[in-house]
Amino acid sequence: MIYNFVGIILGLAALASSKVYFKEEFNDAEWKDRWVVPTKWKSKSDLGRWEWTTGKWYGDETDKGIQSTVDARFHGISAKMDEAFTNKDKPLVLQFSVKYEQDIDCGGAYIKLLGDMDQDKFGGDTPYQIMFGPDVCGTSNRKTHVIFNYPPKDENLLIKNEVKCETDRVTHVYTLVVKPDKTFEVFIDLKSVREGALEEEFDFLLPKTIKDPSVSKPKDWVDIKKIPDPEDIKPEGYDDIPSEIPDPDATKPEDWDDEEDGEWEAPMISNPKFKGEWKPKMIDNPEYKGEWKHPEIPNPDYAEDKDLSVRCKDCTHVGFELWQVKAGTIFDSIIVTDSFDEAKEFAQATWGKTKTAEKAMYDKYEEEKAAREKADLEKTSPNVDAEDEEEEELDHDEL
Repeated sequence: MIYNFVGIILGLAALASSKVYFKEEFNDAEWKDRWVVPTKWKSKSDLGRWEWTTGKWYGDETDKGIQSTVDARFHGISAKMDEAFTNKDKPLVLQFSVKYEQDIDCGGAYIKLLGDMDQDKFGGDTPYQIMFGPDVCGTSNRKTHVIFNYPPKDENLLIKNEVKCETDRVTHVYTLVVKPDKTFEVFIDLKSVREGALEEEFDFLLPKTIKDPSVSKPKDWVDIKKIPDPEDIKPEGYDDIPSEIPDPDATKPEDWDDEEDGEWEAPMISNPKFKGEWKPKMIDNPEYKGEWKHPEIPNPDYAEDKDLSVRCKDCTHVGFELWQVKAGTIFDSIIVTDSFDEAKEFAQATWGKTKTAEKAMYDKYEEEKAAREKADLEKTSPNVDAEDEEEEELDHDEL
């Protein structure tokens, strides 16, 4: 009991010391004053519109988000954070929720953390520091982007091994945590789906070791595991067995005329006795030494980056810059903080309270939709039973 009490006190202390740099729930009409749609990024005809809505199914009718609304359009929008955030010696936590109301086929649903910028020009070419969230295009490209900009290389570095994403049509919460110990973790619906070391999962730095350039594989090194058995001899007459033979069960058609049709020949079939090209059996190579491994040495060009975990330096804005073939994605419950506990508590207070009711409403929506489609199909389909009865009457008349 005492330990539980101490744990609660420590948790409350952590929350008290944490800081929230940005939080958005979109539950008041003034959200438009906090967010800016770029007018100098794309032409007006190329840009989709953002709609403030609960969506077609939801867990709370007062819980709204912003939704992409126009198919085959770019959707851009950004907001300024409460204050600049540099995660030096502290965690960086970025979290938001995504709901695909459309049958997503190709489109992004990721968020960006950026430095100071002209929000009116915010777009795909605007430099960013972090890009995080789901991206879907077809059935083979379905992933959660985790991308960090790395100034020393002037590159946006993708995670080496892709992280899964959700593609169903209810709300999911995506959380990225970068820790001061140079590790990171990705959560979906507050469940960890990937964690690791930044240096190992991204190409920030040069490798610590390299292949020794002064060493090469010995010329007499044998790395062939199997060899043909020199004592295995091809059976006599093996090559005389044809791959096809005339079908012994075939007979000449009664109406076959040799003078007009030519001499009849039975069709050819695969020969069950044919075993293919003869090859000697393989045996273990007595000279095999194993796979040769190139010795490695410390990389003289390797340099440690003590600030590798500082993935946000003076981050001042969050934004969505997306292309969607089918629009209909709802974004909500965004938070940027230096505490995973803070983000977790926020997710539980929003998505956690509405997910069950939302799923129930979605299931009901799908059931009603299926019923309507079935009814419409029955209205437009021909009356099969009536046609069958008519055919039976015609058959009876013929009798």
